[in-house]
Amino acid sequence: MSIRAPGRVLPSMFLTVLFSFGCALVAQDVHSNAMPETDFSKLHTYKWVAMEGASHPNQTVDAEIKQSVDSQLAAKGLTKTNDDKADMYVGYQIAVDQQKQWTGYGMGGGVRWGCGTATATSSTIDVGSLVVDMYDPSVKQLVWSGTVTKTMDPRSNQQKNQKNLHKAVAKLFKSYPPK
Repeated sequence: MSIRAPGRVLPSMFLTVLFSFGCALVAQDVHSNAMPETDFSKLHTYKWVAMEGASHPNQTVDAEIKQSVDSQLAAKGLTKTNDDKADMYVGYQIAVDQQKQWTGYGMGGGVRWGCGTATATSSTIDVGSLVVDMYDPSVKQLVWSGTVTKTMDPRSNQQKNQKNLHKAVAKLFKSYPPK
């Protein structure tokens, strides 16, 4: 089963290596949104579905992401199923964007004294995003969407990556179900 993410446009650089190159997430930003008037107390089961056009990492990282989300949804009282009659369909996608970071250093008297030195250096930082969407298949509409965005450090090891992934997903699901 495949679903289309309505109105979801991520950076053009979808990355299948968000975590597979050993990227640890350093700083994070979390957002979620829910469809008004949705009765989340009636949603008890979910099924994983592929999101049309979404980017996914390798099989190992895909399993880690799903396991982390499964853990959070189980803690919220939801049960995973393979049945097409699940109360919700869940899908995810990842993306990465590269941004310039400028660091400036200055020393000396500045304009008033007419002397001094200043330098500026730039570096590129990777910013990765994980988007988890939940759909109500009976009305074919998005009912909840959450995004966690973090800067990444490609030098970290796999255990640290997994720990950071679990922390990010736990923070993401603090807002589910919405109050």
